[in-house]
Amino acid sequence: MTDATSTVRLRPLTVVEEGTDVLVGDPERGTYVAMPAVGGVVIRALLDGAPLAEAAERGAAFAGEPVDLEDFVAVLTELGFVDSDQASAPVRTAAVQQRSWTAGPPAALVRPLFSRVAWVVYAAAAIGVVACLLVRPDLWPRPTDLLLTDDLGASLLIMLPVTYALVAVHEAWHWLAARALDLRTRFGIDRRLFFLVFETDLSQLWSVPRRRRYGPQLAGLAVDMVLLAALLVGQLVLGPVRPLPALVFVLVASTLWQCMVFLRTDLYAVLVTAIGCRDLWRVKSLLLRRAFGRLDERQRAELDRADPHDVRVGAWFRWVWLAGCLLAAGYFVLFYLPLLRYAADWAADGFAAGVGSARLWWGLVTALLVYAPIVATLVLAVRQVRTRAGR
Repeated sequence: MTDATSTVRLRPLTVVEEGTDVLVGDPERGTYVAMPAVGGVVIRALLDGAPLAEAAERGAAFAGEPVDLEDFVAVLTELGFVDSDQASAPVRTAAVQQRSWTAGPPAALVRPLFSRVAWVVYAAAAIGVVACLLVRPDLWPRPTDLLLTDDLGASLLIMLPVTYALVAVHEAWHWLAARALDLRTRFGIDRRLFFLVFETDLSQLWSVPRRRRYGPQLAGLAVDMVLLAALLVGQLVLGPVRPLPALVFVLVASTLWQCMVFLRTDLYAVLVTAIGCRDLWRVKSLLLRRAFGRLDERQRAELDRADPHDVRVGAWFRWVWLAGCLLAAGYFVLFYLPLLRYAADWAADGFAAGVGSARLWWGLVTALLVYAPIVATLVLAVRQVRTRAGR
């Protein structure tokens, strides 16, 4: 029996109003759970250092009926929300990921980058990009724009570091936007279907009100739009001077990628926030398994416990995801397959030159640069399958 005069020391939890419920989370571990509002009242009392009896009184006054504090404390303990003086590693959200959270510059220093004026600039850049590509379709990028020289290997050696730099800027803007809210992030590498992706873990956004989550979620696209607008202006003024078309290709491909909400992209996060879902991705997977008769008893019980709103949204989102897989295949054919084909042809020409030729080794280097992400994606997929099979 819990001693009502004692106290329970909780971890530094956050409690955020989420509709009629509250979202209780441990930002350090990156775990968040929705519970009835009365649970938030009791947790706030315990965080204030109130004895269990007082916390129970506050909960009863809010709910209009007694609360079972002993069971509630047991639930908090099971969730890992009770401080046990043991170090807790954050929950992994990517196949390869930092073990600890990354802080960074003070919030006040980066906040101007995400002020109202800044977002007006970001929005104006996005509108300008769309208008420019509609009015001047000749500026629409083509895969051949990536060939800066007649030497595919040289083009790749130039473009790959530049591409990774653009990805780094995109992810850094997510990080800086989170820092503007005084939150921390983690960087990782994962896959989406057959694509290798770099990602910023924004799990701590669940510890702030919903309206404040959009900035960090849209920050990567925002800076991409500014860069893309500048490149298109450069092409309008200077013409298709290399490497401007190649950089436009990379950023347009990246932007279209983010529109694929069925692949847990930035806009998927925005969608989940806007419609108020909590674990849509998992619920979607369970609903698909049920539709195809592959739901086991454990998963059936998990689906029964799922948030009803997630289930309602998942009922149609699962088919969006299924259809989206076909769209992703088209994206692969349009943006990736030409590059893979060029690399294969280049390597084949090198093999034809003979083992003693420098051209052969240059061809191998080129093929390695292009195909390494595909191989890495396959390795991650195999690891994830083995991990699920071992559970």
